[in-house]
Amino acid sequence: MSASLIQATVQAVSKRKLPTWATLTLTPPAVNKIKQLLKDKPGRHLGVKVGVRTRGSNGLSYTLEYTKIKGDSDEVIQDGVRVFIKKKAKLTLLGTEMDYVEDKLSSEFVFNNPNIKGTCGCIESFNI
Repeated sequence: MSASLIQATVQAVSKRKLPTWATLTLTPPAVNKIKQLLKDKPGRHLGVKVGVRTRGSNGLSYTLEYTKIKGDSDEVIQDGVRVFIKKKAKLTLLGTEMDYVEDKLSSEFVFNNPNIKGTCGCIESFNI
């Protein structure tokens, strides 16, 4: 059984080129936060699983879940952190950078995705 970690925001990236040979890359703050979340979570979890679901005014949003099994997901290992990508999300994540941003008012994972054509006003859903 899996539980959602947190909500994430989506950013369309047009000025900066991200590597497209990898489905998903993680920034050092994202790696550190995932390590911390897994350390603080009771039970033995392999990592986190990233997916997409239909939601919001623009169609899709990302999901993050703790996972104890790999299942039929693709795996990204970066700096000792295991992130599993659900098959349905693979094409929507191609070339995406996963970051973790923290300021005085909020803290969240941010997906910098070069494939996004539009986002909703709340920045929680997107279309490709």
